[in-house]
Amino acid sequence: MQYIDAGAVQQALKYPELIEALREAFRSQNVTVPPRHHHHYRYSANHDNENTLLLMPAWQADGFLGIKTVVVAPDNREQPSIQGQYTLIDATTGTPKVVMDAASITARRTAAASALAADYLAPINASTLLMVGTGTLAPELIRAHACVRPIKKVLIWGRNPDKAEALAKSLTGEPFSVSICDDIQSGMQRADIVSCATMSKTPLLFGKWLREEQHIDLVGAYRPDMREADDLLVKRVALYADVLPHALSETGDLAIPIAEGTIDPQSILGDLPRLCQAKAPLPRSGVTCFKSVGHALEDLVAAQLAYKRVTLTGKTDHKTDNFHPETL
Repeated sequence: MQYIDAGAVQQALKYPELIEALREAFRSQNVTVPPRHHHHYRYSANHDNENTLLLMPAWQADGFLGIKTVVVAPDNREQPSIQGQYTLIDATTGTPKVVMDAASITARRTAAASALAADYLAPINASTLLMVGTGTLAPELIRAHACVRPIKKVLIWGRNPDKAEALAKSLTGEPFSVSICDDIQSGMQRADIVSCATMSKTPLLFGKWLREEQHIDLVGAYRPDMREADDLLVKRVALYADVLPHALSETGDLAIPIAEGTIDPQSILGDLPRLCQAKAPLPRSGVTCFKSVGHALEDLVAAQLAYKRVTLTGKTDHKTDNFHPETL
């Protein structure tokens, strides 16, 4: 059976095409997505920390069935924090067609989904982007947002200054300037779009730092006990998620303030299936916020597109050994 490695996936999935493929899939809603299996397990009898196992299926009638199997190991230092594989199967016959690197699929589709949301929600003339986080998803999010808004300046904040500098250097040659931001508050006061992709368990973005016109893109906090935004932020913004209702329970950015009565489920104004029925951009005022938790439709769309492009070119031998995304 064919295997498509991370490098080939990256070569196959270009953001403008992937963003439009996701838009059409969310608009048509012709993909069946059952609840994903989400299991936490202790990996050592002498260790209280947990890893997360995710099984994410999706399928189309007369098309493909896809299954993503991923293990998230936040404590990994020498190995990637996310590892897994995506299997694409002929839905009619049940015949496996291809296995591909799941981490690269996840990173590309996650960034494309955030950019798709920003195409509807972000200020139309947004030119400054603050990137909070320096993992492999960071450059993906930066490049994806730059496909839908005229980004001229990128600010980078990270806990590790060396990683922030390395990320900035990796963006040399892009059509925007890049600089390091010393603190998130000053970055938020300058940014039209704030994208946050971390594994933080406590808020990094605070409502008191919001500008009058801004878009917030929350990509990390993939567990109910993790948060990137505080209560005031989620109360002040116009909230959207990728797909309801599962987003309400899977991320602490929404589950915690809902459980505490700070907001209620009706505070989330829409999701990507509903946004994609409209024409972009939406009329807006104030601050918008998109909360991404990941959805198997996105994986299936990205995997089919990668398979199509690789099949057309016949290239499956690109090598990328240091692909370490930090979010689902």
